[in-house]
Amino acid sequence: MYLIDTNIFLEILLEQDKADQCENLLKDIKKSKHNFYVSSFTIHSIEVIMARNKKIKQLSDFLSFLIKSNIQRIDTNTKDELNVLNVMGKSNLDFDDAIQLYLCQKNNLKIISYDQHFDQTQISRIEPDSSNQII
Repeated sequence: MYLIDTNIFLEILLEQDKADQCENLLKDIKKSKHNFYVSSFTIHSIEVIMARNKKIKQLSDFLSFLIKSNIQRIDTNTKDELNVLNVMGKSNLDFDDAIQLYLCQKNNLKIISYDQHFDQTQISRIEPDSSNQII
């Protein structure tokens, strides 16, 4: 079971250097028998970034993709977010990374991310170009 980090989607949406690898990962996920998740925090972060950059069409396409995909959404409640503050203190991660770490720990997930901050934690991090480990 895997949590997909915000940066994976932003690579594609903002047409960054590793967009092709991330697109391939999402294609592979369609064929996978594993469970994949995205946090509500990731979705909201992407919504803010894309709206700020006036990329409403791309945002609409992203949200439509999530609806049609087999990627499940994980929501947090206020108690979870309070617990994230404890994770921040213990891990020295900022809030956005700490919420992903918290969700991985709570749900026994590995993370798919380019963020090397997760390498200093107890969760396993996989990059999209290593997706053959996933599928």
